[in-house]
Amino acid sequence: MPDTLPPIAILGAGSMGGAILQGLVRSGLAAGGITATNRTAAKAEDLDGLSGVNSIALEQQPTGNADAAAAADIVLVGVKPAMVPDLLREIAPSLRPGTVVVSLAAGVTIATFEAILGAGIPVLRSMPNTPALVGKAVTGLAAGSAATAADVAVVRRLFETVGTVVEVPEDQIDALSTISGSGPAYVYLLIEELTEAAVGKGFTEQQARLMAEQTFIGAAALLEASGEEPAELRRRVTSPKGTTERAIGVLQGAHLAGLFAEATDAALARAKELAQGT
Repeated sequence: MPDTLPPIAILGAGSMGGAILQGLVRSGLAAGGITATNRTAAKAEDLDGLSGVNSIALEQQPTGNADAAAAADIVLVGVKPAMVPDLLREIAPSLRPGTVVVSLAAGVTIATFEAILGAGIPVLRSMPNTPALVGKAVTGLAAGSAATAADVAVVRRLFETVGTVVEVPEDQIDALSTISGSGPAYVYLLIEELTEAAVGKGFTEQQARLMAEQTFIGAAALLEASGEEPAELRRRVTSPKGTTERAIGVLQGAHLAGLFAEATDAALARAKELAQGT
């Protein structure tokens, strides 16, 4: 696999597209350059000055999306899902055969992309999560019918600049979104609740936040650094007949496994509703 990436266009470099752009710049792998588009000059100016980035404001250059797509080997589509079909129709005549198009749009199927873009354009669907902003994303990646192993490999390399990649069939993308896509919110909720418990035991809000947040950050760092199973690290903290064992017993008694299954099932049901337009 080449050490560097070919020319890339990011159409709609908003929060997620912008996070990936920052990761690419940090990595130094985007030797072919990056062209990013945004609707307004103000948003485009935010990206000006980044190394190897050509930032286009569509209000100043109305053909910017098509221009960017024409010059790219990989095109990331980062606009809102409802805007995707119109954008694809706009850029389709400008794409060269073999240009890889990658969706960042939740709920838009590969079939929608392929129907508009036509034969000869490999399509992949991605589902990154918000820790992409700090290079710690989990990105789900599903290949369309025309995507080769080489196409998947180069797109995987692109997303690895902002974290880790899990390759799945498209019919698992929505399920993946209930785990890694929504997952940061579950972690933040647990931190909120542990903070409240600390406040209830007489700590100040500042002390409570510091203890809860840094405990989660430290535990995650230890998990990553040690390579151990979470269950093993939990056992090491849980002395027999000790205080932690008593607390864990209460949490397990609340049937957390069933609760997380129920919560992620609810998220999956909502994803299906959204796909049907309800």
